[in-house]
Amino acid sequence: MRGNMRAFVFPGQGAQVIGMGKALAETWPESRAVFDAVDAALGEKLSTLIWEGEQDALTLTRNAQPALMACSMAALRALEAEGVAVTDAAFVAGHSLGEYSALAAAGSLSVEDAARLLRIRGEAMQAAVPVGEGAMAALLGLDFAAASKVAEEAAQGQVCQAANDNDPAQVVVSGHRAAVERALDLAKAAGARRAILLPVSAPFHCALMQPAADVMAKALSEVEIRAPAVPLVANVRAEAVSDPETIRDLLVAQVTGAVRWRESVAWMAGQGVNEFWEIGAGKALSGMIRRIAPEAKSRAVGTPEDVRAAVSG
Repeated sequence: MRGNMRAFVFPGQGAQVIGMGKALAETWPESRAVFDAVDAALGEKLSTLIWEGEQDALTLTRNAQPALMACSMAALRALEAEGVAVTDAAFVAGHSLGEYSALAAAGSLSVEDAARLLRIRGEAMQAAVPVGEGAMAALLGLDFAAASKVAEEAAQGQVCQAANDNDPAQVVVSGHRAAVERALDLAKAAGARRAILLPVSAPFHCALMQPAADVMAKALSEVEIRAPAVPLVANVRAEAVSDPETIRDLLVAQVTGAVRWRESVAWMAGQGVNEFWEIGAGKALSGMIRRIAPEAKSRAVGTPEDVRAAVSG
């Protein structure tokens, strides 16, 4: 085990906001180059949408996923320009689509391939279930075991699964809309503090996403995946992996599998990680990390000010 006890973690969908990454691109040419590379890879000016577009358009899954990766990589390139390398971390990890950002950060995927894969992933996940047939809900105040039991009771022959194990008191369930709505009442009866439907366009990370997993299996088979410079703590394993073919398989499994974020952070803390840097937009992961590993430090690195503060210690 290397002596460095830092992990770089990368946010998932929901962190997107108009203007993200613009100040990074205006400050570091290396950050600007990331957005240029993503624009070229997608054959469109995604950067214009990110910086000047409408929030509703940015929030579309097909746009949000590559956009968030671009912002994360822009922040990482700024850190690198200031002398902080990905190899200064012991592990990388990402929440759902953030796993692609983590792999790009560790050199396992090129930025261009990550952008193209996330565009395919976003479109496939959106197309897997007709609009209105699926839903996701956050159950607050229940642990994973209790939320899983609620989901199982709510299914009643439909799909309802615990999809995101975010932290000790926040679990997201996903599946058929009627089943997820049943889960809201069951969760409250089981003692949930709150149970709320999420404003998402599809039921991610459940069995209904199998058509999208099939699409990603084909897309990933056509892309070079290299061994990451530092190990990836994979969503569906909640432990470190480095073998490229294993990573390829886990990225397919991730589409229908649960995001085991609580376990992933706890595993890294158990390996001695005591400092987590959230690279990219927002601060959602930092909040989760404080609830999972309160003894660890966490910081968000998404603006020039954040980069300078991180580098200066």
